Amino acid sequence: MSATSDPSPAPRKGLMEGVNKPVFFWAVGITAVFVLAGIVAPGASAAFFSTLQGWIVADFGWFYLLSVAIFLLFMLLLGFTGHGKVKLGPNHSEPDYSYGAWFSMLFAAGMGIGLVFFGVAEPIKHFTAPPVGDPATVEAARMAMQISYFHWGLHAWAVYAVIGLSLAYFSYRHGLPLTMRSALYPIIGERIHGPIGHAVDIFATIGTLFGVATSLGLGVLQVNAGFNHVMGWPIAFWVQLPLIAVITAMATISVATGLDKGIKFLSNLNMVMASALMLFIFAVGPTTFLLRAFVQNLGAYLDQFILRTFYMYAYAPSELPGAWLGDWTLFYWGWWVAWSPFVGMFIARISRGRTIREFVLGVLMVPAGFSFAWMTVFGDAAIFLHLYQGNTAVSEAVAQDVTLALFVFLEQYPLGTYVSWFAMALIVFFFVTGADSSALVIDTITSGGREDGPVWRRVFWAILGGVIAAVLLSTGGLDALQTASIASALPFMAVMLVMCWGLWRGLQREGLRQDALAQSLRPRQGLSWQRQLHGILAHPRRPEAERFLRDTARPVLESVAAELRQRGLEAEVTVREDRLQLTAMPGSPEEFQYGVRLRRYETPSYAYMEREKDHEHFFRAEVFLETGGQDYDVMGFTREELMQDVLQQYDRHFQYLHAVRAG
Repeated sequence: MSATSDPSPAPRKGLMEGVNKPVFFWAVGITAVFVLAGIVAPGASAAFFSTLQGWIVADFGWFYLLSVAIFLLFMLLLGFTGHGKVKLGPNHSEPDYSYGAWFSMLFAAGMGIGLVFFGVAEPIKHFTAPPVGDPATVEAARMAMQISYFHWGLHAWAVYAVIGLSLAYFSYRHGLPLTMRSALYPIIGERIHGPIGHAVDIFATIGTLFGVATSLGLGVLQVNAGFNHVMGWPIAFWVQLPLIAVITAMATISVATGLDKGIKFLSNLNMVMASALMLFIFAVGPTTFLLRAFVQNLGAYLDQFILRTFYMYAYAPSELPGAWLGDWTLFYWGWWVAWSPFVGMFIARISRGRTIREFVLGVLMVPAGFSFAWMTVFGDAAIFLHLYQGNTAVSEAVAQDVTLALFVFLEQYPLGTYVSWFAMALIVFFFVTGADSSALVIDTITSGGREDGPVWRRVFWAILGGVIAAVLLSTGGLDALQTASIASALPFMAVMLVMCWGLWRGLQREGLRQDALAQSLRPRQGLSWQRQLHGILAHPRRPEAERFLRDTARPVLESVAAELRQRGLEAEVTVREDRLQLTAMPGSPEEFQYGVRLRRYETPSYAYMEREKDHEHFFRAEVFLETGGQDYDVMGFTREELMQDVLQQYDRHFQYLHAVRAG
């Protein structure tokens, strides 16, 4: 598979310059219809939300559970098979961020607000009102933590991983735009640039807007509850609206600074603050009990993993479990899917250079592990208060208003008021991180994968997310937020299943390519043993390497290009600093690239005579193809030997194309 992307454009300043207009205007138009309906007829909108959620839960609940199960199984399959060795980028690429920065950014963007909002409320809610069984018992406590782990574990991150891996693979490995449509290239080819691709990106934009609005709405509800608990402010929409405005304004400042400054800084800050809050409760709470509970919860999660994945309460004797499934599991699955274009693209942007196995392990295991720790510390500590100390304050708060749960919980420990202020600051920072990151991602989607849009357009998307959150809160509060997530996820979930198919086909072709390349001998095996030994021990300096490029490599590549042109094929040789590249049939599925580039290495310690002469570095003339560096050196080849290597790689390329067509 081969594709080319448009050349980098000149800097643009106009609001609409460079935008993909069908995607932009359709997404804005559909969103505007929803916003106006909420403003003009809030009562009718609230009734519509209620009816819509009931219909989706009754008729499509099975589709949500089955789809998320497929996403998780698919990611595990890719991560633990031979496909896991494939890099998200050229073979020689290296990660842009350290593990610490990578984990912080993907976690903060993924579910920071949700964990703070539900960390106390969800386990207590399941404990006091379980879907089946008696409430407020030891068995109810076990089930509450088992369900909480299930909702915040591997399934959630598998949804994000599907999008992130698809985008990173097709963009960084094959040069396609960083948008959702690119994942369909192995299925529909160049038609991704037409109406089908536009529709996919429109669904992704709308789903992201509503997913972001859900998270922002939850954050505002909880901040409002915090001010109510600490300062006595009323819980009302007229308080929540200015909170949305202020925090969205903060997000616009952050989004203007870009990914490597504002967003990276806030993500790291979020991680530090969240860890500090969790460690505080762990230290002042029932520490030993929490450690024992964590181990037991993890075992119960693994034991019930398959059952929970497919559990629909189909044989339950009442309507309660079905309604519970819609309020919790289906809401989460819809929320994750609606949030996935944003989080997936964000993860893709920070994951260039990692292998698929590294990506899958990092994205699934590490954030899920932190979520398990968070749920144990906050959820089990809250259950401990009720079950073993007879303190029902948190349970009563959850029954009254789930947004109060965290602050009532913190009040049960030393420095409760100060820690509540700290928690509100954490929520605000999570809010800002989600808003600015989503604005950056939505602008990329609606710009056809370009990442150099004007700041004011990103500001527009940040403000629009705040407007949607405000409308949802005014037309139904938490219920409206839940319904918006579930409903907006339905069409995009079908798109994600097709994306899995596209990614699988792309990786199958990747395997065919590697098999074709492995059928030929290594380049140096045709040389005499003396020449091979010289190639191993030689440490040429830069002038010698540049002379090889000029006198040997360039004439060879230009000769091949001239011969191809005589045979009616388009071919060109590109000369850049420290590299040459031959491209045949550019822009077509048969495109072939062969390049030679100079790479500098530190002279090894055994070459002591050269080091004594102050030659600290030597150079290799390494071959690179479309998939990246091939890790072999052609320095010292004669013109004829280099010509044979070019033709051998060209032959391998056509072996790969024949294998793809045969398949």
